[in-house]
Amino acid sequence: MVWRSLVFLIFSLQSSWLFAETVSGAVAANPSTGLVYKEPFNSGAISQLALGLIVVIGLIFTLAWLLRRYSGLPGQNKSLQIVAALPLSAREKVVLVQAGEQQLLLGVAPGRVNLLASYDNPLIEVGQKGDFAVKLQQALSRVKQE
Repeated sequence: MVWRSLVFLIFSLQSSWLFAETVSGAVAANPSTGLVYKEPFNSGAISQLALGLIVVIGLIFTLAWLLRRYSGLPGQNKSLQIVAALPLSAREKVVLVQAGEQQLLLGVAPGRVNLLASYDNPLIEVGQKGDFAVKLQQALSRVKQE
């Protein structure tokens, strides 16, 4: 309801502004008919177009910044994060997720997520750089040996 009122207000202000501009800067082409001719590409129209474009682009950038800044959903927890991911094919991948003190190895495919393994001791420390595939193979070989 608020959006409808806002759109109505904008269009009514715009139409009254254009009407006032037409009356003030108009030249009568034919006085007997009362037709009004106004040059469509004058400096005022071009500057108005440029100013409107700058305002719209500025509004887009402002909204994008606000969305990026305040996109956090309520209830998000920083202790749940993706440590590493390994694509297996175009649509499947293996993801190592840090959930509190545990690390979970998840198989992710379109439409489903499967728990492959759960580790109490971390396979990879959060923020540690390294070759995930090699460490995953080492961890899987340790699991098979046990």
